[in-house]
Amino acid sequence: MAIVTQTERVSARASLGTKLLVLTIVFVMVSEIFIFVPSIANYRDNWLNDAHRNASVAAAIIAETPNVPEGLKLRLLTATNTIAISHREGNRRRLLAMAMPPTSVDRHIELGNETILQSIVSAFDTLFAPNGRIIRVTAMPEGLDEEVDIILSETPLRQAMLAYSWNILALSLMISIVTAILVYMSLRWLFVRPVRRLADAMIDFAQDPEDASRTIIPSGRTDELGEAERSLAAMQHQLADTMTERRRLAELGLAVSKINHDLRNLLASAQLFSDRLAMVQDPTVQRFVPKLVRALDRAVGYTSGVLAYGRAGEAPPSRRLVDLHHLAADVGEILGLDTHPHIDFRIIIEDEIEIDADPDQLYRVLMNLCRNALEALESNTHDSVVRRLAIAAERTGSVVRIVVSDTGPGIPAKVRQNLFQPFKGNGRRGGTGLGLAISAELVRAHGGSLVLIDAPAGASFEITIPDRPIDLSVRRAAIA
Repeated sequence: MAIVTQTERVSARASLGTKLLVLTIVFVMVSEIFIFVPSIANYRDNWLNDAHRNASVAAAIIAETPNVPEGLKLRLLTATNTIAISHREGNRRRLLAMAMPPTSVDRHIELGNETILQSIVSAFDTLFAPNGRIIRVTAMPEGLDEEVDIILSETPLRQAMLAYSWNILALSLMISIVTAILVYMSLRWLFVRPVRRLADAMIDFAQDPEDASRTIIPSGRTDELGEAERSLAAMQHQLADTMTERRRLAELGLAVSKINHDLRNLLASAQLFSDRLAMVQDPTVQRFVPKLVRALDRAVGYTSGVLAYGRAGEAPPSRRLVDLHHLAADVGEILGLDTHPHIDFRIIIEDEIEIDADPDQLYRVLMNLCRNALEALESNTHDSVVRRLAIAAERTGSVVRIVVSDTGPGIPAKVRQNLFQPFKGNGRRGGTGLGLAISAELVRAHGGSLVLIDAPAGASFEITIPDRPIDLSVRRAAIA
C-alpha cells in the first residue's frame, strides 16, 4: 500500500518527460534570444540605411534641379518618410526640403560610426522609446562627397522593429515547440521509457520479491540501459532465491527449535537415568557409563548451542575495566586446566594489563576457545605428545591483543574457509561450529576482531579489542 501511494505521488508531480519537454523549450528560447539580439540591431541599421539612401536620392534630385516646386519637395519628403533633408556644402549646411519645422530633435544618429554593442543598445532604446520621438540621421551617401542629414519620426522604425520582433518570437516558439517535440520523442524512446520500465519493474518486484513473474525481462539492448536491465534482472533473481531460502530456513529453524526443545527434555531424562547407572557397581556398567555421560553431555550441549544461536542476537556489551589475568585464571579453573594431569596450562599475561570489555562476554569467548583447544589436546593421549595451552596478552596503546594457542593437531585446511560460519566451521566430529561463530560475533560487538593466525604447531587464535573512544567534550564537562 505504501508503494502504491509513493507511485501516485510520483505520477502527480511532473514526470521526467514533462520536465524534459519544458526544459527543451526553455533552452531553445534562450538560444533564440542570443540570435534575436544582434538580428534586431541589424534590422534597425538596415532600416535606417534604406531610409537615408532613399532620402539621399531625393536630396540629389532637389540639389541638381533648379527651382523645384514646393509641392514636389513635399511629395518627395512624404515618399521618403522624412520631415527635412539637408546636405553639407563645404563648411556650411544647406536645407533642401522641409515639410514642417520640427519642434526638437531627440536624438542624433551617425550611421557607420556605431560599434556592435552601441548598435544593440540603440536598437533596444528604439524598441522601448515613446511614440513621436524625432531623430536626426547623418551619413555620407555612396558615390557622393557631400554629407546628407535627414530628420524623421522614429515611430515608423519602432513599429517595424516591433513587428519584426513579434515575427521572430512566433518563429522561435514554433522552432522551440517542434524541436522540443522531436527531442522529447527521441529521448523518451531512448531513455525515458526504459528508465520508467526499470522503475516500474523495481516497484512491482518490491511488492512480492518471491514472485518470479515480477522479475524484469531484459529487452536485449546493447547500451548502458540494457546493461542496467540485465544487472537488475540478475539482482532480482538472486534476491528472490535469497528470500525463498530465508523463508524456508525460518520455517526450518522454527521446526528445529521445537525438535530441539523436546529433544533436550528427553536428554535431560536420559541424564537422570545415567546418573543412577553410575551408582551400579557392575564393572561393565562402570566402563560404559562415562562414555554414555559424555555422549549425553555432548548432545545436550549441541541442542543448547542451536537454541542459543537461534535467538535474535546478543545483548550489547556492557564494558568495564577487566583484570585479564584473573579472567583467564577463572576460565582455566572452570575447565580444570590448572589441575589437569597431562596438559600444561600457561597464562602469559602481566598483572597490570586491563582490558575495556564486557567481562561476561569476554569470558564466553575465552571459554569457547579454550574448550575447543582442550578437546583437541585430549584427542591424542600418547605420553610423548606435548600438550600445552597458553593464553597470552599485551597492550599496545589503546588496543589489547590476546592470543589463545595450543599444540594440538591444528585446523584442517578445508575447515579454515568456513571457520567462523555457524554449522560449518568445525573440524571435530559431533561439533556444531557455533562456538567460534558466537565468539566472533561477541568480539565484533566490541569493535574488535577474532582471527586464526599462523603458528608453527597447533592452532592460534588472536583476539583484538580496542578501548572505547572517549568524547572529550563530555570528559571536560565532567571535570568542570
